[in-house]
Amino acid sequence: MEKTTVNNLITKSFNEPDEKTELPGAILESVQLGELTIHRMKCEPGWRWTDSLPEILGTDTCEFEHPAWIVLSGRFVIKMDDGRTEEYGPGDLGMIPPGHDAWVEGDEPVIAIDIQLNR
Repeated sequence: MEKTTVNNLITKSFNEPDEKTELPGAILESVQLGELTIHRMKCEPGWRWTDSLPEILGTDTCEFEHPAWIVLSGRFVIKMDDGRTEEYGPGDLGMIPPGHDAWVEGDEPVIAIDIQLNR
């Protein structure tokens, strides 16, 4: 496997994201860093993927892969289409394959970071 070398110092901030998407009950802010797209997702209590996004994205559950997922605050539940369930809290990291529902557990908003490799 070829190693990627970073030669340029790049500074970006979620205070001025490259893109900001407002969704029902959630905000997705994105920054591009070389070969990576890093998303900060803020979801309000009561937010659930299957209640908010099927009509917008045209799928019953989330079909995005999340190769690096980090929860900064709140509690988030992922339920795979095959029934497997995992709960994430502050400091938890994970890899989430396509085919899942997700929701905020409890009354605290979730703030999470999703790191994607641009393909």
